[in-house]
Amino acid sequence: MKIGLYFGSFNPVHIGHMAIANYILEFSEINKLWFVVSPQNPLKKKASLLAEHHRYELLNLAITDISKYKVCTVEFSMPKPSYTIDTLIYLSEKYPDNIFYLIMGADNLANIKKWKNYDIILNDYKILVYPRPGFDNLELLSHKNVKIVNAPLIEISSSFIRKSIKQKIDVSNFMPCKVAEYVKEMHFYEK
Repeated sequence: MKIGLYFGSFNPVHIGHMAIANYILEFSEINKLWFVVSPQNPLKKKASLLAEHHRYELLNLAITDISKYKVCTVEFSMPKPSYTIDTLIYLSEKYPDNIFYLIMGADNLANIKKWKNYDIILNDYKILVYPRPGFDNLELLSHKNVKIVNAPLIEISSSFIRKSIKQKIDVSNFMPCKVAEYVKEMHFYEK
């Protein structure tokens, strides 16, 4: 089984995440897509990060009834901050019959040399890269394990959603319906 691993904080998950996931699942060689909820990205600040169980719940609401999607919480029980290479090795050992593909935006590929053991990631795993504005001439795009997936450019970010909610701007249509309802019900990002 070819599994795409879509890592992220998903703080919150939004329609951009879902559109990219859908495109990659339908237009690449992967059979299933796992959303890997990262408790804390070592390259990002933790300031407005919802607790991991809330982000897990938001993702579960977003993928309800989509059998090819799964929310993966493997990093919840791993040392923090979480490093992609450690997760990839752990999953590869736990599920030896699966082939894992790393899914990332071109902006992350531009910074991959800052990642722990990035050379092992590049040499041992296939990477599916979706476009991001301003990151179309990267040297690593020609690497043998890197494949560009021409998913549509979607300029929606979780930080935009959080900032808008704090300013009392209705951005409910930028999230899957059940996610928007849960965010509103729980008063997330309002302060």
